[in-house]
Formats: sequence, structure tokens, C-alpha cells
Amino acid sequence: MMQQGQANETYECGIDSVLSAIDRSTARILYTALNGRELDYEQGLHLAQTTGAELDAMVRTADILRREAVGDVITYVVNRNINFTNVCFVGCRFCAFSRAPREKDAYFLGFDEVADRAREAWERGAREVCVQGGLPRGLDPFYYRDLLTAIKRATPEMHIHAFSPMEIVYGVELTGMPLADYLKMLRDAGLDTLPGTAAEILDDEVRRFIERQKLSAAQWVEVITTAHRLGIRTTSTMMYGHTENESHWVRHMLLLRDIQSDTGGFTEFVPLGFVHEFTQLYRSGDARPGPRDDEHLKVHALARLMLRGRIDNIQVSWVKLTRERAQACLRAGANDYGGTLMDENISRLAGSTSGQYLSPEEFHTRIRELGRIPAERTTTYQLRQVFH
Repeated sequence: MMQQGQANETYECGIDSVLSAIDRSTARILYTALNGRELDYEQGLHLAQTTGAELDAMVRTADILRREAVGDVITYVVNRNINFTNVCFVGCRFCAFSRAPREKDAYFLGFDEVADRAREAWERGAREVCVQGGLPRGLDPFYYRDLLTAIKRATPEMHIHAFSPMEIVYGVELTGMPLADYLKMLRDAGLDTLPGTAAEILDDEVRRFIERQKLSAAQWVEVITTAHRLGIRTTSTMMYGHTENESHWVRHMLLLRDIQSDTGGFTEFVPLGFVHEFTQLYRSGDARPGPRDDEHLKVHALARLMLRGRIDNIQVSWVKLTRERAQACLRAGANDYGGTLMDENISRLAGSTSGQYLSPEEFHTRIRELGRIPAERTTTYQLRQVFH
């Protein structure tokens, strides 16, 4: 029987025959990546526009680079989502989660209920809570600080992954504090890491079209880089499959790569496919009906190639993908399955049918189907348990 090391060597040697069968310009770019050199904008755009055999070769190359960077372990985190309110004044056209204050299904959880959910999550094995919500008018200026305090009081050892850059900007506006001082206050109150959500596409022309009142690309970058300088690590994300094109993907990834080169503060990159069905952006005819199957593969593979050596962890957002698509993306350069979630609402309300929770056992089943090794991780990618 062929041993694992021999199998990997055979697999990687086989890339030469794959690349020799495609057009020379694509092959040259893929060899550039395989030889450890960073890709520039033109090379990235060329890959982002590949189809057919060239796309297959790109996927194969991304999978090789994934193995070189992180091996054959696929990680996940046991966590719970807590969306403390769906009341929001921003009105993003791609969101079906937010509600006006008087709508019948509007809600706002009290501190005690949020603390109870964190405590229950801990008892069920979660070691992270991901806390985000809408932006209600008239919020107490120190609400986010006090929410962190309530969670830490209930679960002192729980990792709190909370508040998008949009929420941070709102908190700064409410308190009048300088951004760095505000983030320090949250850090001291229990904030461990920050979700790099609200990024969508970091291009202001696209942003103005899809989200009207939301923060600018420069504001997103300022929040993220300030957090990194304060020792608060963050994720990074990109939403694709709506109104953007391939050039936006490449510029977005290059910006993230530049930030990581400066700060080293990103833990992962998470491509987020646009879930379209119940959104105003799609129903008005202004957006595509989500990404095509080849775009899911292309974005995950492109991320591995463009972010190589900078952001090593590429996550699939299983809640926005079918089971089959998530598995395919894990063969296209991704290495992390995300979190168990235990109460996912934002994608579900936009039309996702992938569910609100995946158990560790289900992660193990899916990962082993791929011939890979399941491992539970922390939010910052320290391995807690490897299930050989």
C-alpha cells in the first residue's frame, strides 16, 4: 500500500502533466505560485477569469499549496453565534436579517439572556461566542462594553469574538472616544478578537451601491489595523457573487495581503458567498442570484494563491454553501470548516438552507470523507484536539 508521504509526492509531481496541458500564460502564473513567489494584480486577474482546464489546474495548484502551508488537517471551532438584536437603521440592501423597531419579529436580548446563552454554550463544549447584532438607534453609548462584561462575568474563560468594524465605528460615534481608546476599553472589558465582517467588497463604488449608509473601505481598514496594533487579532472576509467582478476580488485580496504584511493580525480569510433569495438587492434586480459553482471554487483557490505565505488559513462558510460545495472548496485550497455556530440567523434569513448548527461529529464525518484529519481549534488556530 502506498504511504501518505508517497501519495503526496505522486500527487504533487503530477501537477507538471496538468500544467503542460493548459495554455502557457496560465501555466506560467501557476508555476510562479508553486515556486513561492507572490502574484501581482495582473496575474491574479488572469487566474480569476480562468475556466475549464485552466480552472481545474488552478484548483489543483491551490490544493498543493494548502498542503504545503498547513498539511492535511482540517480545523473547526466549537462556538455559538449570539445575535443580540436584529433592530438596525443601516438598511444594507444585501441583508435580510435587520428589522425596524416596531416590526413584529424585532427583538433585543437583555444582558442576562445573552449571558445565559454564553453559559449554555460553555456547558455544551463551546469555547467561543461570536457576538454581533444590528445597529439600533439610541443605543447606550457604553452598551458594547457592558455586554462584554456580562458575558465574561458568566463565562470567564470563554473567548469573545465580537463586534464588526461597523459596530466599532458606531460605538466610537456614540461615545465620542478616539478609536484606539475605544478599542482598548473593549479589550479590557473582555473583547478577545474582532470579526473582520462588514468588509463585503473593499471598493467604495461597490459599497455605495449595495449598502448606502455603511462604513467606507478606509474606515474598515482603520478599525482593523488599529485593532491589530493593540494586539486584537481579527478575521478577514469578502462577500462575492452579487454586483462585483473579478477585478474587485483581486484588489480586495491584495489589500488584505498588504495589511497582513504590515500587521500580521489576521487569523484567517473567509470568502462569503452572497445568499440572495430574500434580499432587497436581488429582488430589485440589481444583483446576480448568488455565485455560480465555478465561482465558489475560483474564489477559494484564488485566495490560497494570492494570500500564500501571508494568511495561511482559508475557511469555508458552510452555512452559505451546500454540503457538496463546501467539500469541493476544501479540495480547492481551503483548510478550515468554520464553527459549529449553534444559532446561525443572518444567512438563514437571507435564504440559506444549510442549517443553524453542525456538530463536531458531523464535521469529523465530512472531513474524513475528504481523506483529511479533523481537529478542533481555538479562535486563533491553536489546536485543541486532533482526531487521528
